Amino acid sequence: MNTSQAYRASILHFPDKSNCPKQQYHYLEDGILVTRNDEIEFIGDYKNHINQYPDAILHDFSGKLLLPGFIDSHLHFPQTEMLASFGEQLLDWLTDYTFPVERKFADPQYASHIAKIFIRQLHRHGTTTGMVYSSVHKQAANALFQEAASHDMLLIAGKVCMDRHCPDWLQDTPQSAQQDSAELIQKWHNNGRLKYAITPRFAPTSSNEQLHALGDLAQQYPDVFIQTHLSENHNEIAWVKELFPERKNYLDVYEHYGLLRKGSVFGHGIHLEQSEWQRLQETQASIAFCPTSNLFLGSGLFDLAKAEQQDVPVMLATDVGGGTSFSMLKTMGEAYKICQLKGNQMDPMHGLYLMTQGAAVGLGLEDSIGNLNPGTSADFVILDPEFDELSALRFEHHRTPQDMLFALSMLADDRAIVATYVAGNAVYQSDTFTTKGAQ
Repeated sequence: MNTSQAYRASILHFPDKSNCPKQQYHYLEDGILVTRNDEIEFIGDYKNHINQYPDAILHDFSGKLLLPGFIDSHLHFPQTEMLASFGEQLLDWLTDYTFPVERKFADPQYASHIAKIFIRQLHRHGTTTGMVYSSVHKQAANALFQEAASHDMLLIAGKVCMDRHCPDWLQDTPQSAQQDSAELIQKWHNNGRLKYAITPRFAPTSSNEQLHALGDLAQQYPDVFIQTHLSENHNEIAWVKELFPERKNYLDVYEHYGLLRKGSVFGHGIHLEQSEWQRLQETQASIAFCPTSNLFLGSGLFDLAKAEQQDVPVMLATDVGGGTSFSMLKTMGEAYKICQLKGNQMDPMHGLYLMTQGAAVGLGLEDSIGNLNPGTSADFVILDPEFDELSALRFEHHRTPQDMLFALSMLADDRAIVATYVAGNAVYQSDTFTTKGAQ
């Protein structure tokens, strides 16, 4: 189909690809977004440009807010069903909850079942791109990629690799981790919009031999992403020092094995040494800031101001299931609270940037996602700021874009999501809302 679709709404995004989150947003109170097939064709003022597209099918979302689709930079597909399990700290959490749940993903049918729920929840909450950890099982990663492909979704994911300090029924080996990952890369990386991430769970669960094998794989495939965990918890950091006494610090373990580069995304990074900040900046690696998880597991308070000062790319992430919600809006609200506790303020525009354009820049994907520029993929979300009685009261007299975003980050959940579009197709639509004049 080559028919143009036009969407009328208030539109907000960051068109500039430079790293200026607080200043470079573009807001159209009465805007029009035109898509053709799977790409954005035009963005501008509605009244001055609607006549340029007389044949476009119009979807009138007047009074609603159209944003780029949200990018969730760190979450665990197999942990979908263990969301909101009663608290432990990190290492006990893995033993008591995570590993037993992940065992189920040896069954391809079960993995496929949860993959459908997982992708549906992303879309229901306005997330159009995720950077995702699968389980140790190759077939689970296949199920996840297959489900994302059915929606033409840009998904970055990888099979978790771990060959020690976990139950033997969840272990792979250095050889199988390398071989399975290589086969998944060949099958899925750059297959349509899909991307692969080499995924050692974290340094303690990979032997030196496995880290070496994965580093060799990273060298063989220089455009593949890398994802793992870094400095989430004090006990974890002490454990890494015991296991790798010859390395300078936690990040140096990954660097030694060739797993630190642009395209490496490290979950958490709460308790970093100055030399680690410096190496992250020099290599252009990124940190996934996971506020709900950090609070839920009692891991600590991430220093966003320090990351900005060190010029290290940061992106927001839910970290489901240590994180407590699939909602990037709620995640943004919790990030604001963490910044308050650290003595800083996170501007709402900065928060939006970290889950749209900022995440795309950190991933090197700003030419295709994260903004609403013509030529990029038509991944976007439409929100209703007045999704219930309380929010309607909140916006009765004051409705600047900053105010809307901030209030939504505190009040909103999936009820605020009117529709989510991936590659120009509606992958989620609220049952309670229909567009005016949509055809």
